[in-house]
Amino acid sequence: MLRDAGSLETGRAHPRRRPSAYCLTTPMTPSPPQAGFDWKWPRIRAKPALALFGFCLLIGLWMGLTLWLTILGDGGTLPGSRPFLWEITGALGIWAVLPILYTAVVNAPSPRVGWGRFLGIHAVAFVLFTGLHTALMVGTRQLLYALLGWGTYDYGALAFRIPMEAQKDLISYTVTATLWSFLQTWKERQARALREAALEAELRAAQLQSLTGQLHPHFLFNALNTVSAVMYEDLARTDRLLSDLGGLLRASMERREATWTLAEERTQAARFVALLAARFGERVTVCWDVAPGLDGAQVPCFALQALVENAVKHNQDRTEPLEVRIQAREDGNGWRLEVEDTGRGFGVASPASGPGVGLSHLERILTLLHGGRARLERSHGPEGGARVSLWLPRETAA
Repeated sequence: MLRDAGSLETGRAHPRRRPSAYCLTTPMTPSPPQAGFDWKWPRIRAKPALALFGFCLLIGLWMGLTLWLTILGDGGTLPGSRPFLWEITGALGIWAVLPILYTAVVNAPSPRVGWGRFLGIHAVAFVLFTGLHTALMVGTRQLLYALLGWGTYDYGALAFRIPMEAQKDLISYTVTATLWSFLQTWKERQARALREAALEAELRAAQLQSLTGQLHPHFLFNALNTVSAVMYEDLARTDRLLSDLGGLLRASMERREATWTLAEERTQAARFVALLAARFGERVTVCWDVAPGLDGAQVPCFALQALVENAVKHNQDRTEPLEVRIQAREDGNGWRLEVEDTGRGFGVASPASGPGVGLSHLERILTLLHGGRARLERSHGPEGGARVSLWLPRETAA
């Protein structure tokens, strides 16, 4: 007699061939190497550019205040507007030529790759950087002096001013380029880590899909034979069996995730047990004992069917009735799903043929889903039959 059913397949079919998760395509004709250097140009975004503008403006105001206080401390009488204008135009001139620095950072190779090219790119970029910065700074000051009616701006002797500005710009260029290089390296590492995580997740999903698919019992031929045997005797029962078989096959084809709830697993198991009962009659009994609150717990798809299948498959030659007991209960920080039978148990010769990889596949699925937090345990029941327990973390309960 079957009570509160569970499900399993008794036949074994060849595993379905699944398409590979990844495909490496090799071109028939290798592409010729590209000549020259793939130069990268910076993409200027509005928000970061405005943020840098505000930062440079604050630096200019701070430096202007410092210079003005220095002039006052030395007893000078120069209006405060002058040092503020000088420092603000200097800081904003740096902001205007930052794309040159950024271009050098993204195109210069690491010093470990080649010091010559690294220094060459940065040397050319620095000459452009300080030259354009000085020109913009002096030109802006001369224009503003004229607009504000302050007379003519006197920058001083270029033979001394240009080396002085280059020395200051060298510090600004080196510090900014170093910080920008660190930021670029960090962003590249983050992007690489995200790509690797995405690839690992895709591979993990493909492995789970493959393994759970292999756990699904290939009982189609046995089920069809069973339906064929009863269709001329009981038409209503044949209709129910075909409905159960259709539900099982539909669940197998429509499944997209590696797990579903224990309630869904029990629904599929009940359908299969109906097919099992039609074939074995009262020779096989399946009993359920599920603690309240566990119907929402997640289990690998068709895991119970695989375990019940093992129980029947390895005892199908016995004449004694076989009882399969399925239990789900809370256990410490997790919960336990257990399948036990009254058959021959582990370590005894079985009439079943095939590689017997069902439990190994289930162990691999648990590892992929939960790492080392879940486990599968094999033992003997009180009557000497086989007992398989799945211990799953509590967080797998919905």
